[in-house]
Amino acid sequence: MLTTRFVNGAPNWLDVGSPDIDSAISFYGGLFGWEFQSAGPEAGGYGFFQLDGRTVAGGMPLPPEHDSSAWTVYFQSPDAEATAKAVEQAHGAVLFQPMDVMGEGHMAVLRDPAGAAFGIWQPGRTKGVDVAGDPGSLTWVELYTPDVAAAAAFYHSSLGLETSAAPMPGGDYTCLNPAGAGEEAMFGGVVPLDFDATGTASGAYWLAYFEVADVDATVAKALETGGKVTVPAATMEGVGRMAQLTDPHGARFAVIRSEPPQS
Repeated sequence: MLTTRFVNGAPNWLDVGSPDIDSAISFYGGLFGWEFQSAGPEAGGYGFFQLDGRTVAGGMPLPPEHDSSAWTVYFQSPDAEATAKAVEQAHGAVLFQPMDVMGEGHMAVLRDPAGAAFGIWQPGRTKGVDVAGDPGSLTWVELYTPDVAAAAAFYHSSLGLETSAAPMPGGDYTCLNPAGAGEEAMFGGVVPLDFDATGTASGAYWLAYFEVADVDATVAKALETGGKVTVPAATMEGVGRMAQLTDPHGARFAVIRSEPPQS
């Protein structure tokens, strides 16, 4: 599972872009207990969602022409320029070129060949989020894609990610871990796009899972505050209870109460 012992290839940051950042701050604050701290006037409205003083994610306003919201997951890179080139060589695309972020690190936003957007973060002063795996923080990520084998090959060549198979009801689940870190460092999985129960996905995408203490209470709160349920709460033995949601502006995310690992 995710930790803050970041290694290359593992998720180390995420942020949400919203056409109404104040609405997003209110929604996620009510859902997870997050507070929002501005990064300052020079950051263009970007800021940090914090839980008990620890940063769990970023948030930013989108231009008026953007009417929908989305979460972006960032993966650690030792060299943002080199990773961006590797993505292009593997037939992906660079949406936002690598850039320095006020000395905190270097970032870029990319797209895989199937259309899923993701980011890379080369740490500077900021290594990544301050907490992962605890209630109210990122704990898992999933890639929904039309071709699991092609996606695995792309992310191996561009980020060095490795895959393994885990038996699940209905077939094996493709797990992801950083290069050379072994299966104990799994942080996410790859899922066929046609498993998307909503049937309305416009293409491949990354889905962030946030740990919560009570999935059903979180779902109820989301519905009360303008969110929607795309996959109702369900329990998977050995994994936990989970649900998939969207915020009031359409950003997809999931919540899970993970089962403790078996000894």
